[in-house]
Amino acid sequence: MLTIALPKGRIAEQTLEKFEKVFNEKFVFEDRKLILKKAGFTFLNVRNQDVPTYVMHGAADLGVVGLDVLEEKEYDLIKLLDLKIGQCKVAIGLKAGDTIDWSKSEITVATKHTTIAKKFFESKAMAVNIVKLYGSIELAPLVGLSDCIVDIVETGETMKQNGLEVGDTIMQSSVFLISNKNSYYNKKSQILDLREQLAST
Repeated sequence: MLTIALPKGRIAEQTLEKFEKVFNEKFVFEDRKLILKKAGFTFLNVRNQDVPTYVMHGAADLGVVGLDVLEEKEYDLIKLLDLKIGQCKVAIGLKAGDTIDWSKSEITVATKHTTIAKKFFESKAMAVNIVKLYGSIELAPLVGLSDCIVDIVETGETMKQNGLEVGDTIMQSSVFLISNKNSYYNKKSQILDLREQLAST
């Protein structure tokens, strides 16, 4: 029995569709249930940000999560397979017409991707002051809270509608199947079988 942590919402649905193709059965979380047992698997329905935590601590053998969340958490987990869904990028957002002044002694960045943002600006030898926000991040540069933002971008439409433009891309992201290290060694053949089956969908 493998336990798999899935992020709530669209990514969970797209992942379960892959399982449906492989096992020719319907995989659906009923009502508000957080656990689904089917075809020898237990699926956990958790918040996107929490998937790596469940996997890291062994509450789930496997997880399905965006590369951006993995980079942010910096946990020691095994990346098994790029599921080629949830494709997006982590990018800088600036007030339309603005550019980053790299000659400043410090830049203020609003983001929930604090680790990714910090690493990026430090790699450019720029001191960075991070303001952690959880939502409506686009407001920050407009009201003077930050010089720019670092956020997930799919089409760039949200930034555009809020008077921002997309700047440098920091990283590309898509959704990965990940594994707990102990689970990988203890259930290797099961896990590798599943990886092969999902890779073929």
